[in-house]
Amino acid sequence: MTKPVPPADFLRPSPVCTVRTEYGLPQAIDRVAERAAQTHRFLRRQWFQAAVDSYGGVPRTIVVERDGAPILALPIVSAGPRPVKLVQIPGAYWPFRSFPVREATLGATYGLALREMAAQANVLRIGPVYDDDASAMPLIAAARAAGWIAVSRYIATSHLLDIVAMRAAGPWPRRSTLKKNRFHEKHLGGYGRLDWDFHSGADWMPRLFEALADVERASWIDADTDGRDAKFTATGHGAFWRAVATDPVLAEMMWAAVLRVDHRPIAFSFDINVGTRKFAIANSYASWAGKHSPGKLLYYRNLMRGADDGIQTVDWGAGDGGYKATIGADAGPAIRDWLLLRPGLPAVLGRIFAGVWRRSGNRA
Repeated sequence: MTKPVPPADFLRPSPVCTVRTEYGLPQAIDRVAERAAQTHRFLRRQWFQAAVDSYGGVPRTIVVERDGAPILALPIVSAGPRPVKLVQIPGAYWPFRSFPVREATLGATYGLALREMAAQANVLRIGPVYDDDASAMPLIAAARAAGWIAVSRYIATSHLLDIVAMRAAGPWPRRSTLKKNRFHEKHLGGYGRLDWDFHSGADWMPRLFEALADVERASWIDADTDGRDAKFTATGHGAFWRAVATDPVLAEMMWAAVLRVDHRPIAFSFDINVGTRKFAIANSYASWAGKHSPGKLLYYRNLMRGADDGIQTVDWGAGDGGYKATIGADAGPAIRDWLLLRPGLPAVLGRIFAGVWRRSGNRA
């Protein structure tokens, strides 16, 4: 009698998973990011290194490996009073603050990372992240299953533009929109020759960064705020983005559309393009040209160029939803800031003070 042949998976040895903490930011982060969900492939080693160099902190990284290959990399830095033992993920708030995990990673992997985390910290802060974050949501679910307390505060609702759906519904942009844009372009052209340029990769030289900073210094950001939220000035986040661009892979993802009048930059749109998704990070324009809508004119050209290049979804994140809805964006996932408190006394205190954290957020 012939014995049944076991399935191939049965014959393979069980995968061996290990976890360790490395001080610093190891190259394993890049290896994981390359195999992460498409939306998370910008979360490379230099992304976190740029954040540490710009905003401070001494990093260490929890790495989970399966059969010797890294499948999860969770960089952390200490924050707050030392006795609290709170750690958080370094990075920028644009488009979100998460960590890379190889696609199709099982829940047990997150359990290993949490076990390692519990030996080092009482509280892990993750966020802001989206409600459908491919890395954070499985970690939060695993934490709850292991007895951790997860507390969130609402930040905002994201805005998504589905370019494929917009094009399928009819001419896009609408003819009336293009007509209005041509009218404004004609009058804006009265100031000089208009040039619409697109930059990425090797274009990220000091003169390009300075051109974007010049626009911000001539914008409402400089006139009406303290300038700390500017993305490219020395008083804003310029050091971070300059450091990010030293990674050639990230430099290719960084995208700038720039409108110049007689070679003088007056508007820009800055994005991260990852696969078929465009994360809109910042837009700005010189205030003196505001009545001719240079920002709007540039962004429509930027969207049309993105669609031609294969961009299918534009993620506008949080912020003013008015003009985004006018262009065609819909409400996307909520954005939240999370605290994970390990089992024991931290979890008990988390239950007591959860309301304080929730109320520190914004109203939905």
